Amino acid sequence: MSPAVDRRDLFGKLSALCKGEMAAVESYDLALRAAVLSRLAERLRYCEGSHRERVALLRQHIQARGGSPPRSSGAWGVFARAVEAAAALLGSRAALSALQEGEELGLTEYRSQTAVLDRPSQQFVERYLLPAQIETHRILRELKRAF
Repeated sequence: MSPAVDRRDLFGKLSALCKGEMAAVESYDLALRAAVLSRLAERLRYCEGSHRERVALLRQHIQARGGSPPRSSGAWGVFARAVEAAAALLGSRAALSALQEGEELGLTEYRSQTAVLDRPSQQFVERYLLPAQIETHRILRELKRAF
């Protein structure tokens, strides 16, 4: 492959990770508005803030590497918002299940995509993003188990 294709592929993968994080922020924003989850607001705000920080870190990383970060979560965000909105209407357990599924998907994406990134991006993900994703995944798993 030519270097241009490699760069395009790299920025595509990093942008996909960023869009996933943006969709997570949008999902948590919806969850925080759901009355059925109001007693969990502190933990959910923590998770939302963690995902928001990852969006900022990914945007900075993409820009520092010479790319243009995504402006929106795109189709992934529309889907995530729809799932979370429907789940919130069905109750706290369904809403937590939707959030936990999103956390599981994020964890899977980080683990699978890290191996196909260039070395600087691998180190960035392993140092800053993956540990935060593991933590929010753990929190949602515990919250879901408590219900």
